[in-house]
Amino acid sequence: MTDPRILKLADLLVNYSCAVKPGEALLLEAIDVPHPFTKAVVAAVAAAGGKPMVMLRSNEVHRALLLAGDGGQWDLIADVERRQMELAQCYIGARGNPNVSETSDVPAGQQKLYEETVWKRVHHEVRIKKTRWCVLRWPTPSMAQMAEMSTEAFEDFFFDVCTLDYRKMSRAMEPLTARLTAAETVRLKGPGDTDLSFSVKGIPAVPCDGRVNIPDGEVFTAPVRDSVNGVIHFNCPTIYRGTTHTDVRLTFRDGKIVEATSSATDKLNEVLDTDTGSRYVGEFAIGFNPYCTKPMKDILFDEKIAGSIHFTPGACYDEASNGNQSKIHWDLVMRQDPAAGGGEVWLDGKLVRKDGIFVDAELVGLNPENLK
Repeated sequence: MTDPRILKLADLLVNYSCAVKPGEALLLEAIDVPHPFTKAVVAAVAAAGGKPMVMLRSNEVHRALLLAGDGGQWDLIADVERRQMELAQCYIGARGNPNVSETSDVPAGQQKLYEETVWKRVHHEVRIKKTRWCVLRWPTPSMAQMAEMSTEAFEDFFFDVCTLDYRKMSRAMEPLTARLTAAETVRLKGPGDTDLSFSVKGIPAVPCDGRVNIPDGEVFTAPVRDSVNGVIHFNCPTIYRGTTHTDVRLTFRDGKIVEATSSATDKLNEVLDTDTGSRYVGEFAIGFNPYCTKPMKDILFDEKIAGSIHFTPGACYDEASNGNQSKIHWDLVMRQDPAAGGGEVWLDGKLVRKDGIFVDAELVGLNPENLK
């Protein structure tokens, strides 16, 4: 018998996140996920009157392709996968990860070939812009280990965070979306020497309520590209291109990252030197998922941590565009709860969140006790 939590998750993804309509095609990209979940999604799409398509993938095989890639190979794969994506109205990307460091030994140049072909042409140009899409992780022992939890406890956590009442959360985030959209200036204070200021004037704020990512729980916008000044010192570990970074510290001058250090400073700057846009920021977001309480080196969870913000070197989203273009998009997370050192979020000179808790009367509905 299929775990009823899997059936509940499949129903949420198909009928709420992607809102599949009769006759629409949904492409499920299943990467190292169990077949019961894949079958549950197929059944849910069919029950909604849609046309399910499935692409099965493996991280180990993907690593082999990265090592073999010479550009021509990835152009060919991009041609095939772009056509498939163009035929889909909806997309679900379910990503298991038995080994989070699977691609850590793949040279940066080989990883860039993939990013410049398949990721750019299939995902950035078609999937993100032209489908109703949702991506999620699948719980694995590797993820449980990173979260310092038993496999069973992590699975319970996963289903709690992924199947919460996103409709209720959606209503609660409306005031924050309105406040960020109307705001002109943001100031962030946090652990260490974090003191960062920037403008968001004229850039929309976008609520994330389970229709694009699962888990979800953030409102994002983008800084005016050249307005960022100061220092931000991130206190959550992060993985990019298979390398783990801790203690990431960025110094900004007129929007540009002019100094960057971490536990892997050379690798950090290698990513930030990808292109011109990679030293500018494409996203600023405030996270508030009540079940996400500590980092686990998986960005789909970590960027939603209650009491956190994230700041993103690289490309902006079209929905909240500041004009910054890049091949990278690297969400870096800073917790502001007391256990992580505290912090403040100011909008237009008014304190709206202190030590991870909203203190503005309009926004208290997003505090953890009001979302569970």
